[in-house]
Amino acid sequence: MSLVACLLALVGCNPHMYDEVPALRDAKRADIAGSWLCVDHTQVTLRPDGKAVIHLLDGQEFDFDDRWRLSGTGRWELTDERMRWNDGQHVRVALTSRTASATRAPDPAEPLTNLAERAPAPETYTWTFELRRNNREELELYFFFGDPDSRSTYVLKREQP
Repeated sequence: MSLVACLLALVGCNPHMYDEVPALRDAKRADIAGSWLCVDHTQVTLRPDGKAVIHLLDGQEFDFDDRWRLSGTGRWELTDERMRWNDGQHVRVALTSRTASATRAPDPAEPLTNLAERAPAPETYTWTFELRRNNREELELYFFFGDPDSRSTYVLKREQP
């Protein structure tokens, strides 16, 4: 092990926390269009014409900690522009017309202090989803939430017919 990795391990840092995630490069718009689901009734519908319908989608990275969930309409695009954590393809979803917001219940282990200091839900918001394939080669959309150093993932899976 290198000296730098040893020193980082001694001070409690993960020497791989900033490594790029595997890049997906073979997705097509038709692969992305459809409805995507996650926990607590989250649903994101990406239409072939580039319109998006968002229902109860949490914020990404540190915004997740504010516990707001957004619903509304907007636009989406598949892009290979370098963003966030890798240089592969991404799906950018922009909420341009918020129709509702909700608050996610606190996790049982979450301290209840400072709840009033949380930021209010934004009127507009843009998510950047990374793309990956699971072990069955099915496409998944995901983003990191909470502290980006922890690499916790919020995964949306395609709705099954």
